[in-house]
Amino acid sequence: MPKKDKKPVHEYRLGRIAGAVWFNEDGNGRGWHSTQISKLYKDGDEWKRTTIYDRDDLPLVAKVANALHTWIFQTWQDKDGSAKEDAPPAEASAAA
Repeated sequence: MPKKDKKPVHEYRLGRIAGAVWFNEDGNGRGWHSTQISKLYKDGDEWKRTTIYDRDDLPLVAKVANALHTWIFQTWQDKDGSAKEDAPPAEASAAA
């Protein structure tokens, strides 16, 4: 889970479904992205988030997940479409 004080490097929202991407690094200079998808709802005057989705939320959850996935892969590619030198290995990306 991302640290609360760390800001996401990318956010995407469709209606009340919101997704965020964080960039993380280990002590050896290797990096990876992690994601979080949540639904926004109002409790009185206060906006809150949940990770419980209704049936009709699922198509938007899928679209947000796809948009985050696309953004991460585009971030790790050079303009010619090849993987950047510091990109995670293909087997690590496929497991994510």
